[in-house]
Amino acid sequence: MTHDVFDQIFAIMEASFPESERRTYAGQKNLLADPHYRLITERTEQNRIIAFMAVWEFSSFRFVEHIAVDSAIRGGGLGRKLMEAYIGESPKPILLEVEPPDTELAQRRIGFYERLGFCLNPFEYVQPPLQEGQPDLPLQIMSYPEPLTEAAFSLYKEVLYEKVYKLAKRA
Repeated sequence: MTHDVFDQIFAIMEASFPESERRTYAGQKNLLADPHYRLITERTEQNRIIAFMAVWEFSSFRFVEHIAVDSAIRGGGLGRKLMEAYIGESPKPILLEVEPPDTELAQRRIGFYERLGFCLNPFEYVQPPLQEGQPDLPLQIMSYPEPLTEAAFSLYKEVLYEKVYKLAKRA
């Protein structure tokens, strides 16, 4: 991946996610060396990146860490198109994190994923800090194509904490 391509992706990420939901530039760039991590992009005919998905692919499931569309064209169905293509790639379960449905925006985001077939799981979950000095972020896990059992949730959470967030075993 070229420096310019990464910069375009990171610019969309910065515009789409608060600091607590993304890594630093260097931290994000370091992920490119991880064999489980993959960036999927959508480009214009002029090769400018207008949307991306940052995903993690493991032996038993896949995890969508970020999906974002350039704010200038958001709302046109491109995010749905990216998610539908990703869902169609593999029969493995897909997980993603969402904010609890406490705000209208969070409820709309959850509704977007539910229309794609994702299920909101009731288990307690926190996203460990993505940047030094930040607190844990209370989130919820959505799963496709069905709700998770508590046992599956615990297993997947351990993989996320170890592989995505680079933490030692935690409760």
